[in-house]
Amino acid sequence: MASISSLNQIPCKTLQITSQYSKPTSKISTFPITSTNFPSISVKEFTNPKPKFTAQAKNYDKDDEWGPEVEQIKPSGGGVAVAEEEPPKEPSEIELLKKQLVDSFYGTNRGLSASSETRAEIVELITKLESMNPTPAPTEALPLLNGKWILAYTSFSGLFPLLSRGTLPLVRVEEISQTIDSGTFAVQNCVVFAGPLATTSITTNAKFEVKSPKRVQIKFDEGIIGTPQLTDSIELPENVEFLGQKIDLSPFKGLINSVQDTASSVAKSISSQPPIKFPISNSNAQSWLLTTYLDDELRISRGDGGSVFVLIKDGSPLLKP
Repeated sequence: MASISSLNQIPCKTLQITSQYSKPTSKISTFPITSTNFPSISVKEFTNPKPKFTAQAKNYDKDDEWGPEVEQIKPSGGGVAVAEEEPPKEPSEIELLKKQLVDSFYGTNRGLSASSETRAEIVELITKLESMNPTPAPTEALPLLNGKWILAYTSFSGLFPLLSRGTLPLVRVEEISQTIDSGTFAVQNCVVFAGPLATTSITTNAKFEVKSPKRVQIKFDEGIIGTPQLTDSIELPENVEFLGQKIDLSPFKGLINSVQDTASSVAKSISSQPPIKFPISNSNAQSWLLTTYLDDELRISRGDGGSVFVLIKDGSPLLKP
């Protein structure tokens, strides 16, 4: 690699420093640059210099004899910029009310087991939310109505006999839901029952018609009893409580094990059968529904009998305990 030591002597001209206020003050004499004056410096050291400093010129007067003022700036690698974290966002009043409302449903079995005190608390929270409804015209915001809604609470006594079935041993109401398709104006209500041997569902299909900014008219077309889906694995509790009596189920475990062996083969044949459909043409085939609160995760509706329904959008964090 070439170095300065290999260069010939370079003459240096005389530099004269003068000022408009004085005579020449000094001279710098010419002297030769040789390899003995400076140590050997490789070309690589010139091509890879140390970090450079940047200079920034500020505005100055053209008559200033000293020219622009130069401000030295530290190299970019000299410090680390730290972004300030934003403080956590405080929940809004509506979010707090929704959380309080959902918490008040705990242990009520969707309203069936709610005490009069709990019902009064729920009514108060519902009234507050309705007064702060962010969607005053729900039927004009049909995309918000789309999707599957899980029933969390109701005061509709017509559902209580259905919910009370969950108090029978080994049988429970797994889920009650309503699915809305605003594109086809279709509504599907579904109840899923679960037991130790199988799960099944009862579904009603209906069409709805918009009657006002908040109200829709619903007409039911048909009901469907889903094909029972037998489980491959049967979990039997040690005991169950029925009518105040605790029943020991351990003697039945041998019988359950034999039933379980045949359940998987029977399940294939039963699940291949089509569901049972039946028409709905009685006086209960029509009803109306008034939506009094609606956002992207919570819906409050009131029925024609004055009953209230609180539904939560499937997938919402409000469904998590």
